[in-house]
Amino acid sequence: MIIWMIIGMAVVTAVPRFLPAFIVDFVRFPRWVDQWLNAIPYAALGALIFPGILTVKPDAPQVGAAAGLAAVLLAWLGIHIIFVVLGAIATVFLLTM
Repeated sequence: MIIWMIIGMAVVTAVPRFLPAFIVDFVRFPRWVDQWLNAIPYAALGALIFPGILTVKPDAPQVGAAAGLAAVLLAWLGIHIIFVVLGAIATVFLLTM
C-alpha cells in the first residue's frame, strides 16, 4: 500500500515539472507573456536574496544593506559575477571588523 502512495506522489510531482518542457515548443505566447515569463527568474532571485541581505547581521541590518548596494554598484559597472560576490563579502567583512 505504501509503495503505491510513493509512486502516486512521484507522478503528481513529476508531471507539473515535465509537462511544460514538452508543451513549450508547440505553444506560441504573445509578446507580453514572453516578457513577463522572462522576468520571473529575476523576481525569484530578488525574493531569495533580499531577506538574506537584511539578516546578514541581525543586530545591524545596515551592514547587509551596504553589501547589497556594493553588489548592485559592481554589477551595474559590468564587473564579473564572481567579483560582485567577492565585493559584497568584502564589504560585510570590512564593516564587521
